[in-house]
Amino acid sequence: MNKRDIAGYLGIDRTTLYNWEKNRPNLYKIIMQGLVVEDVKKLLKESVEKLESAGEEKKK
Repeated sequence: MNKRDIAGYLGIDRTTLYNWEKNRPNLYKIIMQGLVVEDVKKLLKESVEKLESAGEEKKK
């Protein structure tokens, strides 16, 4: 996601996100880390679903 997408996802203006990055770096860092965690969770869930599906097809 680019910064415009992130701002839209958070429901804030893009300049607010830039201001947080500049003036509140810890807040910005936490937000960005949280987004990474969400992406990793999504990827893991998709991987587990694929593995389960492959295991079911192998049983057939």
